[in-house]
Amino acid sequence: MRTKLSTTVSVENYRFLERKIHSGEEANLAEAIDRVIRRVRRLENRERLAEATARYFDGLDARAVAEENELAHDFSSAAGEINFDEEL
Repeated sequence: MRTKLSTTVSVENYRFLERKIHSGEEANLAEAIDRVIRRVRRLENRERLAEATARYFDGLDARAVAEENELAHDFSSAAGEINFDEEL
C-alpha cells in the first residue's frame, strides 16, 4: 500500500534523489525516498540496540560480566572452527 506525499525538500536532497534515479539505482522518486527512509530507520534501530546493549552490560555485576566474557570467548572459538564455504 502506498500513501500520497506532497512536500518540499532542499535542492541538495532533491538532486541526491534524482541522481539515484538517473543512475538506475531507483526506478522513481517514490522508491528513492522509500530506500533512504529504510536506511535511516535501520541506522536508528542499530543505535537503539547499541544503547540497550550498553545499558545491559553496564548493569551487570562482576560475576555476570565474567560469565558473559566466558560465553563470548567460547562462541568466538567455536566460530573460528566453522568453514562457512562448506556449510552452504
